[in-house]
Amino acid sequence: MGEPGTVYLVGAGPGHPGLLTLRAVECLHRADLVLYDRLVPPELLDHAPASARRLCVDEFPGCHPERWPHIHRTMIEEARQGRTVVRLKGGDPFVFGRGAEEALALREAGVPYEVVPGVTAALGATACAGVPVTHRDHASAVAFVTGHEQPGKPGSRLDWPALARFPGTLVFYMPVAKLEAIAAALVEHGKPADTPAAIIHRGTTSQQRTLTAPLAELPARARAEGITSPSLVVVGEVVGLRERLAWFERRPLFGKRVLVTRPRHQAGDMVRQLEAQGASAVVLPAVEIGEPADWGPVDRGIARLADFTWLVFTSANGVKVFFERLRQGGRDLRALARVKLAAIGPATAEALRAYHLEPDLMPTKYNSEGLAAALRPLVAGGRLLLARADRGLELLREELSRVADVEQVAVYSQRDAALEAGHPALEGLAKGEIDYVTLTSTNIARALLGALDARGREEVLAGRVGLVTISPRTSAAVREAGLPVAAEAAEYTTAGVVAALCRLAGEGVRPGP
Repeated sequence: MGEPGTVYLVGAGPGHPGLLTLRAVECLHRADLVLYDRLVPPELLDHAPASARRLCVDEFPGCHPERWPHIHRTMIEEARQGRTVVRLKGGDPFVFGRGAEEALALREAGVPYEVVPGVTAALGATACAGVPVTHRDHASAVAFVTGHEQPGKPGSRLDWPALARFPGTLVFYMPVAKLEAIAAALVEHGKPADTPAAIIHRGTTSQQRTLTAPLAELPARARAEGITSPSLVVVGEVVGLRERLAWFERRPLFGKRVLVTRPRHQAGDMVRQLEAQGASAVVLPAVEIGEPADWGPVDRGIARLADFTWLVFTSANGVKVFFERLRQGGRDLRALARVKLAAIGPATAEALRAYHLEPDLMPTKYNSEGLAAALRPLVAGGRLLLARADRGLELLREELSRVADVEQVAVYSQRDAALEAGHPALEGLAKGEIDYVTLTSTNIARALLGALDARGREEVLAGRVGLVTISPRTSAAVREAGLPVAAEAAEYTTAGVVAALCRLAGEGVRPGP
């Protein structure tokens, strides 16, 4: 048997995907197996190679303590086969995460391991709730306390009189089941009943809920509000700062669930923009991108680049595929020495800049009409190579052919994704669990709306789900399907769609005809 692989005990952070550390991402990139906890954000698994196995510990038999031997055995056996194992744990592995127990099991088995710290919930959730755990005027110390122990039980390792006297902030992990007993024990041992306290549910996520109350009243208030696990409780004067410092829950799309329908490889930028505004993004690609049916026209166009005066791109996809094909054919950017470049909009221009190329033209109106109008006076009598998808409007070719010789090539294919009935995202939409759907092209709109069942259409027609489009043409496709448009982007970009969503949510406007 060869050398054992390494096990990485990795902290996944408190829930927000953006709070994963760079070292954690590096470890995930090299994983053969990701062994993850139930509360780990599923998006984090995308950092692992497609070939890596992904196994949730909930799949092991038994209740939580009964799974621990299975977890230890799986890590050890996989590592002894020379595989790299990432044990992905919520928060920080060494803060109420049983990371120490797992590390000891690995050490005793002679398996190499590394501990990768993560943002623990006591720091991440409190920061997003606007509750600093320390403050010069209110708390110079903070204590992290398990919320699982029953106060007063024989053999308890918690010193409740000391906790009641603690001169700082107390943070209790997973305290919901014992909340009433915790509050009573603190008050009984001298903590003032009116001490500011807060319970934070699903901190750092778009489902975050924060409830503040005097310590003695917090259990009844939390029960009345239906707050459940996962939650943590903060006790101390710093809670009084929340009213002035709260920020996370005040973002315009906080708590909204938004369906992103772009191809998966393009969805990341929009997802990040939505999350920055407080939304929870659900990705459901309505179209898929693939190779063109025939590379011949593309290759012939590349071979004759010197014959063209302009090379025109209508999408970032087209840019990426074109230059990959250029390189595969043994050519490089010198082949473009005599040709000018046009990009339909900012995303396409950025794709060109990734290849160290600056577009010579980008219209002020980011659509085919705008690009045609901007190019027409510049290309008269010239020869254009138009690189685009295999389906879509012919308007650009038709308009430019009036004044120039236009050769059009399909550098990629676009087809509707297989959106089967019962897909979790479509089911969520049909059940009213989605607030808004973003539609960033006519093809995407037709594909997605064509997959809606009667329940999904009713949610849209009733105004419980809002359709937000990128342009008037996309809006027209929605209306052709007999459905209303809730909002339309003023700028025909993904940022414009997000801005339209923020306006819609901020105005409290629901979809209209």
